Amino acid sequence: MQVPQLLVLFGSQTGTAQDEAERLGREARRRRLGCRVQALDSYAVVNEGGGEQCRKGTDQGCQRPYTYPCLVLEANLIREPLVIFVCATTGQGDPPDNMKNFWRFIFRKSLLSTSLCQMDFAVLGLGDSSYAKFNFVAKKLHRRLLQLGGSALLPPCLGDDQHELGPDAAIDPWLGDLWKKIMGLYPVPLDFPEIPLGVPLPSKFIFQFLQEVPSVGAEELNIASSAPQRPPSELQPFLAPMVTNQRVTGPQHFQDVRLIEFDITDSSISFAAGDVVLIMPSNSETHTQQFCQLLCLDPNQFFMLKPREPGVHYPPGLPQPCTVWHLVSQYLDIASVPRRSFFELLACLSPHGLEREKLLEFSSARGQEELWEYCNRPRRTILEVLCDFPHTAAAIPPDYLLDLIPRIRPRAFSIASSLLVHPRRLQILVAVVQYQTRLKEPRRGLCSSWLASLNPEQGPVRVPLWVRPGSLVFPETPGTPIIMVGPGTGVAPFRAAIQERVAHSRTGNFLFFGCRQRDQDFYWQTEWQELEKKGCLTLVTAFSREQEQKIYVQHRLRELGPLVWELLDRQGAYFYLAGNAKYMPTDVAEALTSIFQEEGRLSNPEAAAYLARLQQTLRYQTETWA
Repeated sequence: MQVPQLLVLFGSQTGTAQDEAERLGREARRRRLGCRVQALDSYAVVNEGGGEQCRKGTDQGCQRPYTYPCLVLEANLIREPLVIFVCATTGQGDPPDNMKNFWRFIFRKSLLSTSLCQMDFAVLGLGDSSYAKFNFVAKKLHRRLLQLGGSALLPPCLGDDQHELGPDAAIDPWLGDLWKKIMGLYPVPLDFPEIPLGVPLPSKFIFQFLQEVPSVGAEELNIASSAPQRPPSELQPFLAPMVTNQRVTGPQHFQDVRLIEFDITDSSISFAAGDVVLIMPSNSETHTQQFCQLLCLDPNQFFMLKPREPGVHYPPGLPQPCTVWHLVSQYLDIASVPRRSFFELLACLSPHGLEREKLLEFSSARGQEELWEYCNRPRRTILEVLCDFPHTAAAIPPDYLLDLIPRIRPRAFSIASSLLVHPRRLQILVAVVQYQTRLKEPRRGLCSSWLASLNPEQGPVRVPLWVRPGSLVFPETPGTPIIMVGPGTGVAPFRAAIQERVAHSRTGNFLFFGCRQRDQDFYWQTEWQELEKKGCLTLVTAFSREQEQKIYVQHRLRELGPLVWELLDRQGAYFYLAGNAKYMPTDVAEALTSIFQEEGRLSNPEAAAYLARLQQTLRYQTETWA
């Protein structure tokens, strides 16, 4: 019996969807299923046509190469019998960058309703229920695949970042059902038994350590560039000189917030208001040394990677040859909180009876509550877990490092400046993440702490970065007002928007800004007040800790309900919200609904429908983070 190849295609913005796709690949290999895991836009949806012209239907005579053709009669995708799609939702219900080409292709109106009639599929979605369009991409893709004749193995899985147990709360039971379905439809021959969980799968790569130091300069080992030939990207970031790194919160304020400026001269970087910059951080020198000592690794040793099987791609962004120090400091995310799959593989590799027993317990279904208490609740890192299991850590074969530890992911920051006001410069506002759990050592955000530690006054500092479009899109029509609600660091994208609009002589800029105290965390106070004097900005502030009763931005919105209604209903204003995702978005939405009822004389269902229409027409946009 020929067992079909499983294809796992992912669309991932921050790496979580890719992690889940790779987990599916491992579980398929354990069940003796052939499996390929690819980003959606790296999968050849259609056969390479060598530039051959489209010859079908209404596009007859079209001169475009058909990388994404008018019909799918030539497509590779229709020949795939079994496909699992893993996709995140970003921003205002948008697909991730690495599936946008596929997204445009799959929604072509000319695709036939029988195109995918030979395909069994399932969709695993990753989203955040604090956003209005929760898992929008997964839901829409599932419906579209059904329209094209695909057969759904299961309803779509909707993983939620806001759940106490994270996306795995939905994913784990869904995967159990999925494998039962797949193995029932495509049984593996009896002489190919499932590989038990305690047995490690072969590593993806073999580390070949070099006895001699290769004749490669240190600058060649870094894939980033200080003079790129094309716009920088994740595969080739721009090494931007840091110009300033200034704390902008008062000495008595509980949080360290930085205004950081980069020089982007000769970078080919261009951006507009609402765009974001992605920054690739590094692990600290202390943590890198500690990791190397734990695993008995020589940080100065060079190695080459050799794929164990054909068709396995080299890790993107990792130079060849590479030093252990570079791998650990700039690639392995040893400061992240490990997932369940980490404990599964670590248990397989452990030679120590007691440690192995505990690791097996953490990786079992019955041990998930205990794992949550040990790892997720206190935010214990991979490095700290390895310190707790020293015998296991010392026995980890280097070949398994890339299977065991995920890659450091870039962090996205709203760009807080406009090129029209600050040419050749890019500014961000960074809240340095630090908080206490029951662990002795404070928890620190990898990227924000790393950025805060850099001091351009003590010598040249370069940071790998690139830019991509953000989820906030501002109107280009000159007379359209905008209402911006940006408490705390949520004000960052609105500074870029205001600078851009003022440079284009656009008025009707209304900013609702909230913070704790005006003398501690009132970001850009002087700048806002000068714009107010010039008549370019209407500023409404809420200082929550300056009076006994806390006042937030949603209270100021209610107080100015008649103005908000006038702007939205009669002047066609756009409404924007940015900031923390915990309570504020819901509170602001409730305030708006209340305004619609009071000022517009709408019923509760009518007010909800009015807000929904604003969202659908992109006149209500949000950018929030946990």
